[in-house]
Amino acid sequence: MKTAALLFDCDGVLADTELNGHLPAFNQMWRELGVNWQWSAEQYIEKLKIGGGKERMLSLKDEPEFRAAFHVPAEEEAWWDIVAGWHKRKSEIYKEMIAAGNIPGRSGVKRITEAALDAGWIVAVCSTSAVASVESIAEHVLGAENAARLSGIFAGDMVKAKKPAPDVYNLAVKELGLDPARCVVVEDSRNGLLAAVAARMTCVVTYNEVTQAESFDEADLVISELGEPGADAITVTHNKTPAKVAGYFSLTNLEELVAG
Repeated sequence: MKTAALLFDCDGVLADTELNGHLPAFNQMWRELGVNWQWSAEQYIEKLKIGGGKERMLSLKDEPEFRAAFHVPAEEEAWWDIVAGWHKRKSEIYKEMIAAGNIPGRSGVKRITEAALDAGWIVAVCSTSAVASVESIAEHVLGAENAARLSGIFAGDMVKAKKPAPDVYNLAVKELGLDPARCVVVEDSRNGLLAAVAARMTCVVTYNEVTQAESFDEADLVISELGEPGADAITVTHNKTPAKVAGYFSLTNLEELVAG
């Protein structure tokens, strides 16, 4: 029997990075570069339906309000070069924010990671974000020692199609020799859920402020967070698994998801 694997999404799962990290980093980057454009929280939440930061910015060329604020070149290659430059600076700002400790990890993530690693599980991160950004948040949230024990970080730039396509999860299966039936994915969004389902993996959704209104009907388990012993009990919204979640999500619950 193949070793079981715990596969985390990054943004919104390891930490609430979207509104607290990525959005202010995008807006700071544009201010620094003299671009007369800012995303509101509402605009950015809508953009999150598009997988990948560069892809979100590329889509701005189709918005009249943005074109009124910035001259978008007619040549696709020239537009791509501009966006790539923006994304590079945005990523630098984002990593600086993480290093400053401005983005706390989500409840229970470090605890369940340590427990799974100690129990012999393969643990990896599968994200649509750039590798450097994922590495930064993983080390910040999990701690350097735990991050070094990860079996891999698989990011959007490594695959042809980003979530909701299953490519990043399929890549992890291929590279780590995993059995999809013994993989548990932790996601926070519908796009991530659909990617996990398409990869034929068990999916636990830990929703957040940005994603809580999305539909998670296909998920195996939907909870407010992983939680901690002794803290307020987590909310279980949906559970079609054998896992008996009581107060917080435990290693026992994780093992119940791949039993049999």
